[in-house]
Amino acid sequence: MSHVRPSIADKRRAFHRLHQDGCFVIPNPWDVGSARYLQTLGFKALATTSSGFAWSHGHRDGGMSRDRVLDHLTEMVEATDLPINADFEHGFAPDAPGVADSVRLAVQTGVAGLSIEDSTGDASKPLFDFDTAVERIRAARKAIDKAGSDTLLIGRAECFLVGQPDLEETIARLKGYANAGADCLYAPGIRSVEQISAVVAAVAPKPVNLLIGFNADLSMPQIAALGVRRVSVGGALARAAWGGFIRAAKLIIEQGKFDGFADAASGNALNAVFRGS
Repeated sequence: MSHVRPSIADKRRAFHRLHQDGCFVIPNPWDVGSARYLQTLGFKALATTSSGFAWSHGHRDGGMSRDRVLDHLTEMVEATDLPINADFEHGFAPDAPGVADSVRLAVQTGVAGLSIEDSTGDASKPLFDFDTAVERIRAARKAIDKAGSDTLLIGRAECFLVGQPDLEETIARLKGYANAGADCLYAPGIRSVEQISAVVAAVAPKPVNLLIGFNADLSMPQIAALGVRRVSVGGALARAAWGGFIRAAKLIIEQGKFDGFADAASGNALNAVFRGS
């Protein structure tokens, strides 16, 4: 019997159901192969990673154009049966009308969810002011609704990632994004139990995404107990892959040794995973 692929609408409905209760992991592949492999492990949804995708093309995080990202999203959506959440950075626009246009194009790729950040990319003024940031989320919401797509909207407060670890400001922004129509809230960089609990309580009953990247002290049962609805890893899986690659390559050039391949995946095992893909 041939495999029946779920439709875009099926994926979006499944994605909404995942956010209704419980706690799930939404890992971040950076290409088709890593996405398909994660599907074989039984994950229920996947999220793209702007950093992992950029590094795979020799660019810094944030260095890919909107067109390249949109092509990547289309490819990732078509690659697996799972809902795909887009790391859509800051919407590739400084103003609300620009964000609305970008979101309209992102929805057309078939993504089940997309996030909009409040970071500017400008080190001298790393965050959009509160009113502008809220208006950008409101514009994203209207673009999604106008498309009739039911794509989940995630509002991201980047305070902790841009060197402004102010929990009060972070929560104020997340509340503003929730009121502007964000379905899920995300403050990458918060780490302590106290910070996580405060964010979950502040935006309840809307779901919260938690980023786990470096020095993760919390297990999934502990995270679930805090009321977090979903957990992503950002560029961590890509960094783990790069870590193995860099160690092996440096051993060759610096010591003439090939010990770095000791933990390498089996070629036969990978071929078996991707046979029929």
